[in-house]
Amino acid sequence: MQRNTKLYETVAALMASGKGILAADESDGTAGKRLAMVRLENTPENRQDFRELLFTAPDIEKYLSGVIMFDSSIRNETDDGVLFADVLTAKGIVPGIKVDRGTRALQGFKDEEITQGLDDLDKRFAEYYDLGARFAKWRMVVTIDEDKTPTYEAVRMNCVMMTRYAQLAQAAGIVPIVEPEVIHAGDHSLEKAELETTRTLQILFQTLQEYRVDLAGLILKSSMVLAGDRYQNQTSAEEVAQATLRTFHMSVPHETGGIVFLSGGQSPKRATENLNAIAKLGAQPWPITYSFSRAIEEPFLNAWAGKSENSQKAQEVLLETCKQNSLAAQGKL
Repeated sequence: MQRNTKLYETVAALMASGKGILAADESDGTAGKRLAMVRLENTPENRQDFRELLFTAPDIEKYLSGVIMFDSSIRNETDDGVLFADVLTAKGIVPGIKVDRGTRALQGFKDEEITQGLDDLDKRFAEYYDLGARFAKWRMVVTIDEDKTPTYEAVRMNCVMMTRYAQLAQAAGIVPIVEPEVIHAGDHSLEKAELETTRTLQILFQTLQEYRVDLAGLILKSSMVLAGDRYQNQTSAEEVAQATLRTFHMSVPHETGGIVFLSGGQSPKRATENLNAIAKLGAQPWPITYSFSRAIEEPFLNAWAGKSENSQKAQEVLLETCKQNSLAAQGKL
């Protein structure tokens, strides 16, 4: 296998101790849902203001190693005409890009989805590299419904497509983040979540290895192992931590570059508490940190509310939220 030391340098930068990755990679439509939380209209101007305040927050580089952007964001710029990717790079934050094009129904498999976006991906990677991106993200969706889903066939097909994405990313000099999200919504138990998360990760890493993806130049973005949000007995942070690490030890090869967590429908408070509980269990074979979206953006949005006079306060809230998650990633809360 041809090894690319630049990939390892990017992985090391992204997994720097005490830092995490902001997933500001909402599509224009999903960004509208974020803005709607504070009754803001989904306009290009409001989306630009939202992202500019996030990316230009003073000292944010103390707690963020990378930021994942959407296509429209990586092409966007500040009011002063500086590309967002250049703003981040100047702070020592690695710019990233979401490259999948969402999910569609998988024919023949009720309630299961397949992720799209491989068409011309090599050409898109070349362009994103020129725009400053040094890592990327591709998400697949795993829904638990008792004995009906997920099926092996749906998971395997998604993993094959994710593996092809990872190959193309590494060939372009871009670190792939692979995100098999096990959906938190449902009435499944913690044990069921652990079983299906373990199986999904095992299929994924088997496929990555079969097709010779360099695991040291790759990052896993994983769900925490959680009982479904409608399950009668919600689990403690300590139970979540133990189940999550058991899953990783059963599934994730030690040479994998790192693991970051998505917040996945949890409240900001619960996501931070669970992250802290995982870190308190001590050093693992892989560096582990966070890559939250809503869990970071929601407190910021509530403080900002789209009002220019609240901008400084909102950035202070953002900084404090990132600081708390960075402390949690070290088990220091």
